[in-house]
Amino acid sequence: MNPIAVLGLDCRFPGAPDPGAYWDLLAAGADGVGPRPASRRVGDTRRASGPAARPDGGFIDDADAFDHAFFGIGRAEAAAMDPQQRLLLQTAWRALEDAGINPRDLAGSGTGVYVGAMADDWSRLRLADDAAITPRTGTGAGRAILANRLSYQLDLRGPSLTVDSACSSALIAVHLAMGALRSGECDIALACGVNLVMSDVLDEIYGQSGLAAPDGRCKPFGAQADGIGRAEGVGAVVLQRLADAREEVRPVRALLLGSAINQDGRSNGIMAPSRRAQREVIQAACRRAGVEPQRVGWVEAHGTGTPVGDLIEARALGDVYGGLRPEPCAISSVKGNIGHAEGAAGIAGLIKAVLALEHRLVPPVRTAGGEHPGLDLASHGLRLLTDPLPLPEGEMLAAVSSFGMGGSNAHVVLSSAPRPAPALRSDPHDPHGPQETEDGEGGEHPGVFTLTAPSAEALRRNLVVQARSLAARAQEPVTPLCWTSNVTRTGMGYRIAIPAEDTAGLAAALDAAAEAGEGVQEPPEPPVVAFLYTGQGAQYPGMTSRLYRESPLYRHHLDEASRALRPHLGESITELLLGRDERVHRTGWTQPAVFAVQYALTGYLRELGVRPGAVLGHSIGEFAAAVAAGALGLADAAALVAARGTAMEALPEGGGMLAVRAHPDDLRELLADEPLVGLGAANGAAASVLSGDLAALARIREQLAARGVGCTPLKVSHAFHSVLMDPVLPGFRTTADRITAGEPRLPFYSTVRGALLAGRPLDADYWCEHITGTVRFADAAAALLGSDVTHLVEIGPKPVLLSLARRLPGGSALPGIPVVRDAHSGALTAAEAAAALYTAGVDIRWERLYRPEDKVHARLAPQSFDTSARFWHEPPRPAAAPGGEPGTPVLSLVRADSGSRAPERDGGGLAEAVRETVAGITGAAEGTLRDDDRFYDDLGFDSVMFMELKYRLEEAVPALGELSIPEMMSSLVSVTTLIGYLREQLARVPA
Repeated sequence: MNPIAVLGLDCRFPGAPDPGAYWDLLAAGADGVGPRPASRRVGDTRRASGPAARPDGGFIDDADAFDHAFFGIGRAEAAAMDPQQRLLLQTAWRALEDAGINPRDLAGSGTGVYVGAMADDWSRLRLADDAAITPRTGTGAGRAILANRLSYQLDLRGPSLTVDSACSSALIAVHLAMGALRSGECDIALACGVNLVMSDVLDEIYGQSGLAAPDGRCKPFGAQADGIGRAEGVGAVVLQRLADAREEVRPVRALLLGSAINQDGRSNGIMAPSRRAQREVIQAACRRAGVEPQRVGWVEAHGTGTPVGDLIEARALGDVYGGLRPEPCAISSVKGNIGHAEGAAGIAGLIKAVLALEHRLVPPVRTAGGEHPGLDLASHGLRLLTDPLPLPEGEMLAAVSSFGMGGSNAHVVLSSAPRPAPALRSDPHDPHGPQETEDGEGGEHPGVFTLTAPSAEALRRNLVVQARSLAARAQEPVTPLCWTSNVTRTGMGYRIAIPAEDTAGLAAALDAAAEAGEGVQEPPEPPVVAFLYTGQGAQYPGMTSRLYRESPLYRHHLDEASRALRPHLGESITELLLGRDERVHRTGWTQPAVFAVQYALTGYLRELGVRPGAVLGHSIGEFAAAVAAGALGLADAAALVAARGTAMEALPEGGGMLAVRAHPDDLRELLADEPLVGLGAANGAAASVLSGDLAALARIREQLAARGVGCTPLKVSHAFHSVLMDPVLPGFRTTADRITAGEPRLPFYSTVRGALLAGRPLDADYWCEHITGTVRFADAAAALLGSDVTHLVEIGPKPVLLSLARRLPGGSALPGIPVVRDAHSGALTAAEAAAALYTAGVDIRWERLYRPEDKVHARLAPQSFDTSARFWHEPPRPAAAPGGEPGTPVLSLVRADSGSRAPERDGGGLAEAVRETVAGITGAAEGTLRDDDRFYDDLGFDSVMFMELKYRLEEAVPALGELSIPEMMSSLVSVTTLIGYLREQLARVPA
């Protein structure tokens, strides 16, 4: 036995627009049947009985609504599509998301599509209207296209077929999907069922056959059972082999253990059910499932409410499930709640069974008058579920039946989902694993909730839906919700990312984002991100220790840097930081510690998918920048940084640094008189740092104060970047001469040169000059800001350079993102940086953000589609259009009256005729079509639309004769070029 996992599902049934509402309706024993909408009365006028004679039924709301823009389908094509195609697209999309699968990720895969359907009202109505026939009629109508449309729109390349076995269609589609998975024909399968009642033809057939319930309600196995009540619905389940689902850590809602299909053969009439055939199909399903029938706790029966059909089914069920068991086998049927969904009936029953197994409760059957006395269920080991049936813990087995009126039968045996395997956890032996920090902050790990949509309005709509859903789930952990959103809700043009550390806060943030209209359109080109590496002076005890404790990813890279430095330092940088050691302010430890933090942050971002397009380092920050640019390896950089810091600390203390609010040019005269003081750093127009002898600095400070120039002595142990560092050079060069010097493989904006460094290795000469030379940050940053960089990310223990960059020309225009803000920064601050970069257009590798135990699938509210666009059938003119109830717009795609205008031979009316023809094909609203619209890029033309355009133009302008397809295709650039081509053709026609 190779069980098939039900990964996800979605559905719409009468009174239930989604699976949650479906379960609520079933659990309450509620009724989804109601009056027939006027839009479902098409065709009634052909019979004297009239619309009022048709009974109630189960009808879904908004069956004419379709979010065509979401799927990239033009209005004209959407209007030509069978509404069943539209329902399937939206339902299948939501089912895949429910399965933890981003539908876009399946593009090009061998995913199979199996659709059960029997209704073909759309084809019949469209083909009866000659004026409505277009080249799109072939792909818009016909049951065969139902599955093919799903495969085409989602680019699924596995088996794709529509099954029509009448009322068993959907469950047979499930059976075929299970077989394809077991045979290896596909690895994931969509099994669906759909049914729409768009005419009364089948009502007439049921009525004349004595099968229709006068009140339009099914009463399965009930004392008042008197026939079928028709219903609509659509449902989809996502299936995968259980072994693969476990390997890929997919959610599992239930297991399909075995299935079987067969045919009545020659029975007592083609529409008469066969007890023998039903018994045999049930036995075969149990055998293939490896299940003794006595283990099946309850059966979701076909149960249409026809007296003969219910009797034969009850006897067949009793034959298999009724014997040798301590308690009678419970039976029920969803048709009592929603009616008989015909081609979708099997999927309605299967989804009910899955939900019941999940909720550990089987809803009671809704019927009239209690059990039909003629069934005598108890004598056959059965009982009708008139009360809810609680299910015990542990494995629970159920079964679903579906029988076609032509004798095609299906039965599926399923079980509750197995207990999920324990989530992988971070290494429990890691002494620095997730734990409460010393300041008492800890608890749930943060995540980033992502949402994308094809438009700003669609994004806002889905933000509202998610906010409302999560507000009711505030006690749930936030990381599974965030992780699921990263997997399933990305990839569309408008995006938003919201970092969160608890679900209540996330719900509030989503609501605020919707209210403010937040979210941005993905840029046409990926952003160019520059990494800015902070210099010495930003350090503090315990820097990044909280991030180290909360993020295994950051922890890995900091430990790697610490190991590289340890041979040179004799101690662990990691332990220094975690111990909040004050030695971090001593130069010999400061420089290695800052480097290690920057190396780890760079590795953290790289693993998230953030690749710098340029780098710039301030003083000691240039070493990590050089590693990021590929000019230094970790081992060489660690040796250089350790040698540099150790040598500088070995110098006698003395010397200092003075921050001066003045331009370097204004300090030249003062510096000329003080040879032991130099320009240590040029950070901006009024941000200079002097470095050198303390006495000389005091004299300069006194003179500057007299001029009213602000000065601030910096707390440093030595006069870095000055001539006082010369004694360090000989020993440092010995180390520097041993490194492998390379040229940066990324744009490297050197603060030694104050410019982009090109074609030069970062060798010993460079690093020696780096010690004594001026840090020319302002010049280097100005060059970087003048490049194609779009975003700045500061890599360091706290943001320093971002504020300096903002003061430079062009700096305030670029967004600045710190990865660490202060001593309290941890995984949440890093997640905020990832969220900001994602919003900017970076494709974040979200799986690297989370700990293993965080990556658990959580079910999110279904995708909310736009319902403003409506498409339905309009009867042929000149017959009066049927009345429509409020809120049910009726649209149609009809051929334009192309013969009403005959363009003059000089083309005077040609342009208008072309515009009207193109607008009619695309469904463009009046006034929205422009002459410079491009047929393929702007109007979405394909080969079918092209041929329709050709035929319509030939009808509209008979003088053109038959247009040449190759010539016309070459002119099909824009509306303007097409008009020009047709004018040329008219000019060639003899007078």
